Order: sequence, then structure tokens, then C-alpha cells
Amino acid sequence: MTEHAASPRRGDNPAAHAPAPQHVVETMTGAQSLIRSLEAVGADTVFGIPGGAILPAYDPLMDSVKVRHILVRHEQGAGHAATGYAQATGRVGVCMATSGPGATNLVTPIADAYMDSVPVVAITGQVASKAIGTDAFQEADICGITMPITKHNYLVTDPAEIPRVIAEAFHIAATGRPGPVLVDIAKDALQATTTFRWPVETSLPGYRPVTKPHAKQIREAAKMLVGAKRPVLYVGGGVIKAQATAELRILAELTGAPVVTTLMALGAFPDSHPQHLGMPGMHGTVPAVTALQKADLLFTLGARFDDRVTGKLDSFAPYAKVVHADIDPAEIGKNRPADVPIVGDAREVLADLIVAVQAEFDAGHKGDYTEWWQKLDEWKKTYPLGYEPAPAGELSPQQVIERIGRIVGPDAIYAAGVGQHQMWSSQFIRFEKPATWLNSGGAGTMGYAVPAAMGAKAGRPEAVVWAIDGDGCFQMTNQELVTCALNGIPIKVAVINNGSLGMVRQWQTLFYNQRYSNTVLHAGPGHDGVEPPEQGGTRIPDFVKLSEAMGCVGLRCERPEDLDAVIEQAMAIDDRPVVIDFIVHQDAMVWPMVAAGTSNDEIQFAKGVRPDFGDDLD
Repeated sequence: MTEHAASPRRGDNPAAHAPAPQHVVETMTGAQSLIRSLEAVGADTVFGIPGGAILPAYDPLMDSVKVRHILVRHEQGAGHAATGYAQATGRVGVCMATSGPGATNLVTPIADAYMDSVPVVAITGQVASKAIGTDAFQEADICGITMPITKHNYLVTDPAEIPRVIAEAFHIAATGRPGPVLVDIAKDALQATTTFRWPVETSLPGYRPVTKPHAKQIREAAKMLVGAKRPVLYVGGGVIKAQATAELRILAELTGAPVVTTLMALGAFPDSHPQHLGMPGMHGTVPAVTALQKADLLFTLGARFDDRVTGKLDSFAPYAKVVHADIDPAEIGKNRPADVPIVGDAREVLADLIVAVQAEFDAGHKGDYTEWWQKLDEWKKTYPLGYEPAPAGELSPQQVIERIGRIVGPDAIYAAGVGQHQMWSSQFIRFEKPATWLNSGGAGTMGYAVPAAMGAKAGRPEAVVWAIDGDGCFQMTNQELVTCALNGIPIKVAVINNGSLGMVRQWQTLFYNQRYSNTVLHAGPGHDGVEPPEQGGTRIPDFVKLSEAMGCVGLRCERPEDLDAVIEQAMAIDDRPVVIDFIVHQDAMVWPMVAAGTSNDEIQFAKGVRPDFGDDLD
């Protein structure tokens, strides 16, 4: 499996990937120092919107030939675009906003990046230092607001500190467990004259991420793996962030153990690989969910035992011992005690494990998983992913997403919003490579898809980038299509239009006696939400007309027989964004499903259908 050659490994200093800077000492403004510092750390793209407090920085930004600024339509779009850029490229994403409402509009994408461990640096302007704390116009304590959702943040009032702070911010964001860092700079610090010095010396005595695992823990983990009867390699997004997917495949094939990949780890191990059981969790595959429940060893790599994976925690994997490897020691034992804790970078952990497992084999110790695979293969055969066909003449959303994946292929990048379409995308698109699946996993942020796809395409213009969005998500951030159209960022957007907030509607169907309170999107108060608008009738909004008004090509597909042709038509257009309004069956549901707060043992394969495993562990 090939890695993206342009992507630095997690743990690297991003500045190391820029041309080695000469020792420079110059007199300039703080704003000029900021832009020169961004150039020095290798930042090439900034998503942002100017405003009063940050305005001094925008003047020298106009003169930079190394940093491209993309003017977004909303600061939330800037933040999600920075996240999509970072996820697709492996580099630090950068967004910029002014003080007060500009900065607070970044809170959601900062929280989103924090939950999903994405390296982002958010730069905000602040009111003049003497006005801080006076409730000045457009003042907000953005450092205080974001303290719980950043790896670190800075308030800069001395212009001489700007180069050091920017260098530290990029280093902290990209190393260890990645995450967002906020740099808030007072307006007078941007305007004042200062001395720019580069390279800078950073001093972070309290920040020393452990990347090399302890050899004793590695040996113990290898012994447990070869001694287990029913092991599962439980793989999280940390494996992709560490660019350790090649090592994962070597370990998996060396041992023959089954692999499950979480929502954030799709693409870390090929979906087509015979050892892959799929995604675990609330809407995971039956084999993946059940394998974790019946395993005697969870070999956990870069995952955090999220509630969407574990279900009711005290009933999760009741027979299993746990090996837990993570770059962040705070995650180990947080939700599930670890029998063998391993702190380290996933790539180094896997490399050492491969050697340790081979040593066990050479000593005559090799796991026998024959009986385990007989059960797993039976579950894979009996409970494959599938879906009920839509009524005659209508499109099923699963069919739409499956065909996009088949026609577009595994080399494309897919960004999803949050809801039913996100789960169907995770189920029915085949992910074969890392950094091809972008979504909001931890925060579950509606409106993520369009700006994240924009950021991914800006960072990797050679790639085909699709946003798979719901009609609810799409109406939150679709203004960034204007940004795409004006900046030559030709993404493709598939709107899975069922006329409702689909996942909420599914829960209302299952748990609220089909009382569809405020989930119908295509009609006003008093509409019962049972029937969508007639085909060809009035649609509010009309996504085709809306897309055309924003400089995109707008298409609509309502019939199964037109599906492939419309997707291929979109693929043939590469000079502007394309939006396809797919009118789909509104009563489709996501299955399998583990209801929130219940045990994974209660997984339903379809509505009212609980699998019968017929064994002594059932």
C-alpha cells in the first residue's frame, strides 16, 4: 500500500519540510512577521475572512508568493476547510479570523478538530492589548472559550514573540497526538514594529510526546497475540495519522488475525482484504461488532474505546483481555482498563510488534485461529451488508452512494456530513487507501462535508474529491460552493435528498412512535412529513437553481435508470464544482444498528431481526 509522498509523518516538525531557512534578522511590523513565520514553517494555504482586529495581517499577506489565502464565506467554513486540508494531506491546516464573532465562529470546527485529533492552527485577531478585558467592540476571550478544545493556545501581545509562537504552534499541532492550536494576536502587536528573527529557538519543557514504545510491553503484547484463540486487531484513526497503514497490513498478514477499522480508520486496512471484518460500532457490520463481543483479546491500535463503538460499556467485549497502544497516555485505561498498556507512535509500535511476533514464531509459538475464522467467515456469509430496495421507480440512498463509490473508485477522496448518509457512505463505499475518507467522527458536526471537501481539494488538487451530504447538512454550509467556484476548486457534491433530517427521523420512527416533530425540511408547519413534494414540483430550496446561482453546475437525479449517467456526467466536468440533487426514498434506514445505551449484544441486523449466533458464547 502506498503512502502519500508529500505527507510528513505525525511527529515530524512541519518546519522541517520547508526549505531550510537562512538565519534572518529584519525589522518589520508584527503583521509582516506573522506572514514571514507562516512561510518559514511551510504553510502554503490559509482559509479565512478579514476583519478589524486581524486586518493588519491581511496587508502583507497580499504580497506573499508562498502563502495562498482562500477567502471563505463563513468562518466555520474556514475551520472545516483547514481540517479537510489536514486530513487529506497530512500537513497542518491553517485558518484565520478576526476577533469577537469571527473567532467564535471558529469554535465548532476547532472542537471538531480536537475530537478527531486533526492538526490545525487557528490564527485570530484580538482587540488592542490595552482594551482587553474592557468589553471593547468585537472583543471575546477566545483563549478562555477554546481552552477545553485545543491542545494549547496563545495570547500574543508582544510582536517579538510572534515567530516563536507560530513555530511552537505548528510543532504542537503536528506532533504527539495531533490537534488544534489557537494563536490569538492583539491588533497593536500586529501593527507595532519588531525585529523578525528566524530560525527561532523553541522551549517546551513540559511537552515531550513519547513515540518509542517500551520493549517489555511490546514483548508482552506479542505473547498475548500469539497465545490468543479469538483475537481482533481493533484499529482506530491513530494508525492513519501515524501513517502506519503499511505496517498494519504486515502485522495483520503475518498473524492472520481479523481486523476491524473504526469510522475514523476507514482506509487504514483495505475493505477488500479477506481479513477485514468491516467497521464496528452503532452502525457497524455484524461480523465486526460480534467479533469484538466474543473476542478473547482486543489488540487496540490508535483507538479510544468510543461509546459509539463500545455500546453499553460494562457489557462490551466481556471475555477479552486488552492490549492498548496509543500516542496519548490519557486514553489508555480511560474507558476500558488495559492489561498491556503501550504508549507510543503507532508506526513505531507496529514496527516493533512485527519483530516481536516474528521472534515468537521463530521460538515455535504461533497462534491458531482456525476455529475463530470458521465462526467469522460464517458470520460474514450470513450477515453481509445490504439494504431493502426502494419502491419501484424511486432511488434508494444506499444505491446512490454505492454507485458513486463504484464509478468514482478508491483513489478519490470522499468527505461526508453527519447522519444517515455518513453511515451509508462508510458502509457502501469501498475504502482501500488511507486519507481517502474524511468525516466528523467525534463531534458529529453537520455541515462538515462541503468545506472539508473544499480544503481537501485545495490541498490535493490532483485528486477527485466528492462530498456526500444530506439535504440538512448541505443547507448549513453550502455557501462555500461560492468559494469553490471563485477559487477554481472543482469539488463534486452529492446531496442525498430525502426531505428530512434523516437520522433524527429514523430515531423518531423507531423510538418516538413515528411522531415526526420538526424533521421535515421541504414543507412548513402543519405538514405531516409523510409524503415528499411531487417529482418536478416546487422544492424549497431548489438545490439545482441554488447551485447554479453559486457558480456550480446543478444536476438532479430522480430515477434509478438515470443514476450512472448522471454520476458520469458529473465526473466529466472538471472546470467548476458540480452538485447533484439525488431525490431518494425517505423511509430508508441505516442497518445494522445498536440502539444508543444498549449492549452490542443487542445488535439488530434489520428492523426486528437480531442475529442468532448459535454458539456457547451467545
